[in-house]
Amino acid sequence: MRLLLLTQDDPFYLARNIDYLMKHLPPYAEVVATVVFDVSPFGKRETFTDKMKKTLQIFGLPFFVRYGFKFVASKLDSRNNVRKVLAKYGVPLIEIEGNINKDENLARLKAYNPDLLVSIAGNQIFKRKLLDLAPHGCINLHTALLPKYRGLMPSFWVLKNGETHTGVSVFFVDEGIDSGPIIVQKPLAIGNMSQEELIRVTKKMGMDAIVESVQKIHDGTVELMENDASQMTYFTFPTRDDVKAFQAAGKRFY
Repeated sequence: MRLLLLTQDDPFYLARNIDYLMKHLPPYAEVVATVVFDVSPFGKRETFTDKMKKTLQIFGLPFFVRYGFKFVASKLDSRNNVRKVLAKYGVPLIEIEGNINKDENLARLKAYNPDLLVSIAGNQIFKRKLLDLAPHGCINLHTALLPKYRGLMPSFWVLKNGETHTGVSVFFVDEGIDSGPIIVQKPLAIGNMSQEELIRVTKKMGMDAIVESVQKIHDGTVELMENDASQMTYFTFPTRDDVKAFQAAGKRFY
């Protein structure tokens, strides 16, 4: 099975998890190419300076300093670099210009004859032509128990809202946002985890859920679960007031 990976250049969590995924994919699954989008933590493409300013304004100075140092450290450690991890496995990088749904970009992807597209933090809206490009469609990892907590930063919102459990969902992508039918879903007790701990745990769980989903698709044993829109909740990026409420509730970023 030929997999084409759609991900982003996240400097904190993704590289080591993609390395884990590459080591645990079944032998019949080959990642034949990847698209690495520019990182967009706020849900839209912005300049590096704008991202820095917004991080400081929303999360405050201690958070900004901690993750600023982690960002610099990530540049010195190839294990935290998505592109270098993929290069270690000999996975070709597909260079695209602008929106992935443009015909010329779709042609670049199609040239690799993928059987399945796998999105891990893919941060563009995928249109129908892209979703139909591979015979098995496109799957995506979301680190929450869909249909709850669709949207951005579910690890923040489940903590702020005092949830006792969260989890991961792998689903077939449709043209909505986190709205496609679910292939694999795994629950997790939150306990006293910080957001950083929760992200690390759910990302690792998510890699295992992707492996399980690939196996089910390959074997033809998928039993879809409904992603019931009537039960959905949706969240965007938090504001400074949301962060203050998060901290007032005794929740920790790290």
